Amino acid sequence: MITKTVVIKNSIGLHARPAALFVRTCSKYRSEIFVEKDGNKVNAKSIMGIMSLGVCPDEEIKIIVDGIDEDVAMKDIVDLVENKLDQL
Repeated sequence: MITKTVVIKNSIGLHARPAALFVRTCSKYRSEIFVEKDGNKVNAKSIMGIMSLGVCPDEEIKIIVDGIDEDVAMKDIVDLVENKLDQL
């Protein structure tokens, strides 16, 4: 299991389209993936779970990945958050 804390840098947080892209990215992997914010932990492959966190710009989330492809999954998810979400 690996964990990493990242800051959501895009201008609208993890709402609507960015949340959908985040969930699609996580769903590509066999590992279990969770997102934690303010003590609330949700399945990162669930759009309703991600939306329920209400992640706004400049807030931190913890990404937790556990499974066979955890290293590549974490790399892809962090790249998405840090470099691609603000292109939407």
